[in-house]
Amino acid sequence: MLEQPTKLLLIDDEPDILEFLSYNFRKRNFEVITGHNGLDGLGKAIENNPDIIITDILMPNMDGIEFCKEIRKLSNFNKTPIIYLTALNDDYKVLYAMSTGANQYVSKPISFEYLYLIVNRVLQESKQNQELKSSQS
Repeated sequence: MLEQPTKLLLIDDEPDILEFLSYNFRKRNFEVITGHNGLDGLGKAIENNPDIIITDILMPNMDGIEFCKEIRKLSNFNKTPIIYLTALNDDYKVLYAMSTGANQYVSKPISFEYLYLIVNRVLQESKQNQELKSSQS
């Protein structure tokens, strides 16, 4: 039986970043859905139920922090891994952003291989946490 591809939602207002990341994740058997801001991403998340979300923080309409707060209010997304991908380098702002429910953050500019490693690690941790909770029930 073939394993289903991991469903990844990428949210960023920079088309070049979406194109670069989409191309590289698809080459590694991810199903990629894209959003251009937090509001767009929220709709795409609800519609597609991704396995993991990567979002920029600094975007128009709804930024990544507000997106994270809103998506965490929805019960079927309280365990979905979220990674911030951001040019934000102010420690206090990053700490605040992480307190909104994200699992990890990666600074821009990025190395795709590093981001891919982080995505796989976060997915593995999420899977282990779910298995642990299932075995304790």
